[in-house]
Amino acid sequence: VAPTTPVCEVPSSAMTGTVVQLSCKETEGSPPSEYQWYKNGVALLEKTGTGNAKAANITYNMNKKSGTLLFNTVTKNDTGEYFCEASNGIGLSQKCSVKRMQV
Repeated sequence: VAPTTPVCEVPSSAMTGTVVQLSCKETEGSPPSEYQWYKNGVALLEKTGTGNAKAANITYNMNKKSGTLLFNTVTKNDTGEYFCEASNGIGLSQKCSVKRMQV
C-alpha cells in the first residue's frame, strides 16, 4: 500500500540551546514508510558514524524509521523551512506541507 500524506510536527519557534524534536508519521503505508527530512528544500543527511558527521557540522539526529528529527541543542543556523517525505517503494512518495521553524 502506498503511503498517505504524512503528518509533520514542526515547532514554529524554539529557544537557542534547547532540545527540539520534529516528527513525521503516516500510518497507511505497507510496508511501513521510511522518512526523509528536508530543510529549505535540501535533503538532510543521516548521521552515520562519528567522523564525517562532525566534519559536516551535523547538529541533529535523523531516524528514517521513526520519522523523528532531533536537535540536541538548536542554534540560529537551524532556522529554516522543514518538511518530510514518506516513501516505502510503492506508489509515489508523499510530502507534508512545509513548516518554518524560527530559532
